[in-house]
Amino acid sequence: MAGMRTRSGRTFSGPSRTTLARVDAIALELHHECTLLLGLYRTKESFSPELTVGNGRPMLSMPPPSSQLSTRDKLWRLYSALLQCRGLLVRAVTQEEEEFGGGEGGEYESQRKTVRDRLGHLLDSMRRLLEEVEGAPAITANTESIEQIDGPTSGGAFELKLWIYRIFSEVEHWSRMTTATLRSIPLVMSTAGGRRAGKRMRRGKPK
Repeated sequence: MAGMRTRSGRTFSGPSRTTLARVDAIALELHHECTLLLGLYRTKESFSPELTVGNGRPMLSMPPPSSQLSTRDKLWRLYSALLQCRGLLVRAVTQEEEEFGGGEGGEYESQRKTVRDRLGHLLDSMRRLLEEVEGAPAITANTESIEQIDGPTSGGAFELKLWIYRIFSEVEHWSRMTTATLRSIPLVMSTAGGRRAGKRMRRGKPK
């Protein structure tokens, strides 16, 4: 992948295998934790395993993934979606606790906290990945699109529960998209790794 020059004038060739693998592992963990959370929530609210909300479409309106996008644009797309997911998740938990109480700290509440913490961990790792790609970006939270996403269509308890379930599904969707996107990004070897590989190739050449 061609190098890119940042505002500071430094050139970065792209993320390393180690960095991508680390972020990918966190995204996989988040996806697993989301799957568990959705299962616990369905059991808690007696929802059918076949329940589909929002016609199966994501809540967040993001540009579709494209092979024409640069690595930087792909990562920014993911980071923006995950950042909005965190805002939605906080909003869902707050409304759930206000409407139905804080719960007794059982398995569901514990899993919900795990998902929230894991999402924060993924965002931190994505931020470091972006810094590796483009130097030191000035990353700021943009909550405008979060505020534009409607809540439950009515004031009923059932509609609120469906809305909360849809937000949990949204986090699960974007954790899956993160893994798929990361695995489509070209890898670059570190300079030291490249030198070692070159030496091995030279040593292995027949005389």
